[in-house]
Amino acid sequence: MLADQTESGDVLQAQLRVRPKPPFHIAVFQNIRRFAKNKPLAFSGGVVLAIMIVIAFLTRYAGLAPYAPEQVGVAAKFGAPGSDLILGTDQLGRDVLSRLMFGTWVSLKVGLMSTLIGISLGTFIGIFSAYAGGIVDLIIQRIVDALMAFPPIILALGLMAALGASDRNVIIALIAILIPGATRVIRSQALSIKELDYTLAARAIGATGARVIFKHMLPNVMATYIVLITITLGFAIVVEAALSFLGVGVPPDVPTWGGMLQLGRKYIDITSWLALFPGIAIALVVFSVNFLGDGLRDVLDPKLRGR
Repeated sequence: MLADQTESGDVLQAQLRVRPKPPFHIAVFQNIRRFAKNKPLAFSGGVVLAIMIVIAFLTRYAGLAPYAPEQVGVAAKFGAPGSDLILGTDQLGRDVLSRLMFGTWVSLKVGLMSTLIGISLGTFIGIFSAYAGGIVDLIIQRIVDALMAFPPIILALGLMAALGASDRNVIIALIAILIPGATRVIRSQALSIKELDYTLAARAIGATGARVIFKHMLPNVMATYIVLITITLGFAIVVEAALSFLGVGVPPDVPTWGGMLQLGRKYIDITSWLALFPGIAIALVVFSVNFLGDGLRDVLDPKLRGR
């Protein structure tokens, strides 16, 4: 009897023994596999987005496109999609596939840079506003209210009219319209974190404001920060395409999805593929980003994790 109790005790201790953590790369692979199993739609969106990014970099730096985007006379004008040229040609005989691939680089570059910079600045401003409080918070929020009073596309059009058409100015305009929304969302979460016990304890023992912000508040809003980036990226790409479509974004000599849409609208009675293919590219990226953002929100938000 005593031997049986000892043996059962050993088994119980073996079951309660903490398993060693797997190596980092194995843990990452396990998390990705679990995410793909639980959120297949979000995982598919992430795969599509990753493929688009790879195509953009290879087109820009490895010459993946069959032809140069400005090369005219590749084939007959308004050539239909076929075996020689998969997506056909435009009104100058330029290869539509090559221009679409170069447009992927421009659209993703503008969208990613503006989203990362805009959401990051909005995050820091929101945390600082919540921590400072008082008159500082009041002034910052009134500026945010003034910027959010303008419709985003109208504010972007006004900034582009003042700055001029270029991809750098499009990024600046997008940053300006992304900062207010990110500031408001992060501030609302930072206000609740500011009143939690561990934040109050850090302030009570004399921790500096910078330590409280970067050690306690910033790490606890990172889940919201990641979700904001994934959700906002699709919006930034759509706004960039809209500005190019209206002729105030990237210059016309640079191939972009919005510029190709505008060109396709002009010749819609002659060809349909000039507007069809860039429209599909925009829709595919935006849907993929939104699916990925929804999946990450469900995984990272503790309130939604159990559903």
